[in-house]
Amino acid sequence: MQNLTLSWQSAGAVGAAVYAASVLTRRSGRVGAGLVLRETATVLGLFALWQFAGQLSVMGTEDAVGRGEWIWRTERSLGLPDEYTLQHWVLPHHWLVQGANYYYATMHFGAMVALLAWVFLRHRGSYPWVRTTLILVTAASLAVQLIPVAPPRLLPGGGMVDTAMVYGQSVYGQTVAGLQADSYSAMPSVHVAWCVMVAVAVIRISPSRWRWLVVVHPVLTVAVVLVTANHFWLDGVAAVALLLLSYLVQWLFRRRRDTGEGRPPRRVADPLTVSEPVG
Repeated sequence: MQNLTLSWQSAGAVGAAVYAASVLTRRSGRVGAGLVLRETATVLGLFALWQFAGQLSVMGTEDAVGRGEWIWRTERSLGLPDEYTLQHWVLPHHWLVQGANYYYATMHFGAMVALLAWVFLRHRGSYPWVRTTLILVTAASLAVQLIPVAPPRLLPGGGMVDTAMVYGQSVYGQTVAGLQADSYSAMPSVHVAWCVMVAVAVIRISPSRWRWLVVVHPVLTVAVVLVTANHFWLDGVAAVALLLLSYLVQWLFRRRRDTGEGRPPRRVADPLTVSEPVG
């Protein structure tokens, strides 16, 4: 399977091209289409930043394995389920392992793009909150990832299998047509942060009684990142903590803005308030 993760150069170039197309589209009078392209370019630019930051570090990668081993030992001391055991339940089922590899490589980005498109087109009033949350949680994750941490699959003697490498589905450790991803950005798991964000947004915004089915996505994502040996439990815990922090920051900002200095607070909608569909 060809590497499905764009390098920062590729994502940045595509994002710039899409942004230019958005400008031309809006100037031609097709404002709606231009706005969609502009938001697509914003997401691609954020993705490029994520990929670029993955090449940077404030500490050497030579200590990344030691930090990964520390996380492993900490999890055992906390009594968390063993990633090794979970993976070896799945390994005999080859079709399940390959499906997990594909899910890991594609669904975090695919589900996020689908969410942004749905909110932008159907629930425009909630879009600024969703986009701001995406920017905040991704930026916070990138800041933490400046300290390289080896994932379970790279721990010597841990017994974890690099399932994607076994089946030729890896998005790490190789370059294909200029596409590559970083192997030492395990902490926190952006996959987990994004999938939980998608679930929260759908549940808070959608009026459908079927909206709770979206919970399947984070459940599958957490299972996938563990059984493919790409993340520890604590990588996901840290990601959810950063997501909650991004919600808190937005709430505090809105409260301060709407209260103002010397003015009584005025009643405003909660930042998570559901808006009516557009159209």
